[in-house]
Amino acid sequence: MIFLTVGTQLPFDRLVRAVDEWAASRGRRDIFGQISDPGAEGYRPKNFDWVEDLSPAEFEARFQEASHIVSHAGMGTIISALGAEKPLLIMPRRAHLGEQRNDHQQATAERFRTRPGILTALDEGEFPEKMDLLLADTLSAEQPGSTRTPIGRFADRRLTDRIRSMILD
Repeated sequence: MIFLTVGTQLPFDRLVRAVDEWAASRGRRDIFGQISDPGAEGYRPKNFDWVEDLSPAEFEARFQEASHIVSHAGMGTIISALGAEKPLLIMPRRAHLGEQRNDHQQATAERFRTRPGILTALDEGEFPEKMDLLLADTLSAEQPGSTRTPIGRFADRRLTDRIRSMILD
């Protein structure tokens, strides 16, 4: 199952529509989405099951059940997917489209663009190709999107050393 999550703060019609159109074009019905409240004029998927929100326990169950995760570029989902070694495709919200207050998700997506375990579609035009790549069985450990490099339980030593030096100086 592919699990789509867009967070809980704002709708993300552009990503939901991209997933829905991809599902229709590929005949995929194995998608479940948590899409937030789309509002009266918001996009409602036609090709996969979805809900507006999930309890934390339901979210965790869907997340663990999923073979692949598709998400906005939210750090909570990124960290969870890397920790669970789930292949992840992210697409950032954009402030100028009213999807976010600023473009921090764009910066996050750019930063993680080459991180193993994560594929990035910067917009809906890139989405179908990246989604197909996410599901491909041919990902090698060196390619972005590979899940063979999980995150560790602790922060990178360079980060902790830097924080330590800032505190002690």
